[in-house]
Amino acid sequence: MRFFVLLSLLVLKLNLSIAQQAPLSADEVMKNALRAAAIENKKVFIIFHASWCGWCRKMDSSMNDRSCKQFFEDNYVIRHLDVDEFSDDKKALQNPGANELRSRYYGDSVGIPFWLIFDKEGNLLADSKLRSVGSGLEAKGDNVGCPAEETEIRYFIKVLRETSRISPQQEDMIVKRFRLNKE
Repeated sequence: MRFFVLLSLLVLKLNLSIAQQAPLSADEVMKNALRAAAIENKKVFIIFHASWCGWCRKMDSSMNDRSCKQFFEDNYVIRHLDVDEFSDDKKALQNPGANELRSRYYGDSVGIPFWLIFDKEGNLLADSKLRSVGSGLEAKGDNVGCPAEETEIRYFIKVLRETSRISPQQEDMIVKRFRLNKE
């Protein structure tokens, strides 16, 4: 009996220490995502989010909706980086270096969710900022975050066309699903 009590305590302590491990750094998340993208011949879709962010949850819900999920899984290695946690009990969720990565790509002042799409070599292809035609990725723009308005959805579809293999039927499904975010 004593052995089982000790074994139970050991397992509990091990589970607690695993649960308390710090999240991976942004660099580790990116390296792992790029490695997977190279193997799977996909792009990397990084989403900066926070536990309190309702629009972040809408973005995840939309991308994981059964009508859209297969498209995103077939074309992207999707990873989340936690930023902007305000309460002390949630700060430990943040990925070290995530804010610096977001800043490097001019996303530190546009709100969340903020997303970036990279090729498998780590070159930035697109982000969630809607800019005037002809502007580069370093130019200021409005964050579409989780697309809900028609202009945001059109921009999102344009980005998906440029960074994936998307059929007209898939476009229609994604437009239909993301329109629900406006409600």
